[in-house]
Formats: sequence, structure tokens, C-alpha cells
Amino acid sequence: MLNRPSCLMENNYQLKGYKIIAGTDEAGRGPIAGPVIAAAVILDKKNIPDGINDSKKLSEKNRKKLFYEIKKYADVGVGVGDVEKIDNINILQSSLWAMRQAVSCLKREPDLVLVDGNISINPQYNSVPIIKGDAISLSIAASSIIAKVIRDEIMIKFSYIFKDYMFDANKGYPTQKHLAILKKIGPSAIHRFTFKPVIISRENLKN
Repeated sequence: MLNRPSCLMENNYQLKGYKIIAGTDEAGRGPIAGPVIAAAVILDKKNIPDGINDSKKLSEKNRKKLFYEIKKYADVGVGVGDVEKIDNINILQSSLWAMRQAVSCLKREPDLVLVDGNISINPQYNSVPIIKGDAISLSIAASSIIAKVIRDEIMIKFSYIFKDYMFDANKGYPTQKHLAILKKIGPSAIHRFTFKPVIISRENLKN
């Protein structure tokens, strides 16, 4: 039987007195184009959709199915760190900023936030970082699905505006085809100008 995220972490913290527990995760730290998207989720324990897992382990079809089921029953917040913010304050700080925004958009204020990664999002929130949290906590896994589906849809929409870059296929990640296009025609307005492949492409076009 495959290991899947569970509510064990949430249950343990509830036994310690935390009543409302949210999970938060982001999608889009690795790409060289497009925003970073974060989601925060407070699951309804009486209505948890079957099959929730780390978004990276799910097919696109299953992610979308679970996206709508999670949205139907859970309290969901979303935060966006755009390209300008990423270039101004770096991708890590933009990810944490987007997570804080996602938590602030929840209908209920959580007593505790379980954060995917090794850094707490802010002293403003009582948060616990969990390395590989999307493979451990069901709340974090649910938030990874929300963030991934929203970001993919954004990049697909950008593909209609920036038609040369195949954002519908690469979602902004530095695939070989994406890097070849970047080398040939340079970056678009939604490329991250502080990321090395984009910097190199701009310098090559100048020479």
C-alpha cells in the first residue's frame, strides 16, 4: 500500500488544543516565468474528498477533479506572488508572502498553520514548518492541489498572450524547448528577470 498524506498531524495538534488548523503550500518556485501561487486550506473533516495527495503525484485529470471537490467542502484561500514581486524580493520571500496572503483570505482565522517546507511563514501566524509536508499532511496536500491547478490555468491563459513560448506545455518551467525559445527570441514580460537562464538570454541578445 502506497503511503499517502493523512490527518495524523492535524489530529495531534487538535489534541494539544488547536481547533482550527490550516495547511498551506505553493506552486511555482521552480519556473523561470509566471507567478508563484499559494493556497491555504482548512478541511471539513466530515467531507474530505478521497484521493487527496501531493499534487506532483496526481495526474492532471485527478488534480482537477479534486480541486473542485476541495473547493466545494473546504475553506480555501489563495495568494499570488507576481513576477514583479519575485524579481524585487526573491522567490523564497514571494512564496512566503503568497502563503500569508492565502491564509489571510480564509473565511476563518486558523489557530495553527501547517506550512510545507522548513520556514514558518510569519510570526503573525502560529505556524509549524513541515519538510515534505505535502506528502504527510492532508491539509497541506489539499493546498498543493489548489495552488497547482490555479497556476497551471494561469500559464495556459498566458500562452494565448505570449504565443511563442509554449507556456501551455511548459508552464514556465525551464524545459529544453523553453530554453531554446528563450535563447532565440529573449524573455517575455512574464519571465523572471532575476533568474539565471533569463539573465543569460538577455546578455546573449545584447552581444
